[in-house]
Amino acid sequence: MKVKYDKEQDILYVSFSDEIVYESDEEKKGVILDYSANGQIVGIELLQASKQVYNPAKVEYEVA
Repeated sequence: MKVKYDKEQDILYVSFSDEIVYESDEEKKGVILDYSANGQIVGIELLQASKQVYNPAKVEYEVA
């Protein structure tokens, strides 16, 4: 999994795999889900991320 925040564009992208994005859907305004050809979620893109999450540049990772 990879997390990328583009501060200039204010876009946060979480990638779950290296598969090629086959299709994208904007489920809610500013939330784009990317899918592979077989329908699995490849990534999530948040537009205007600083308005949707408290601190898009901060990442915490937890394994339970």
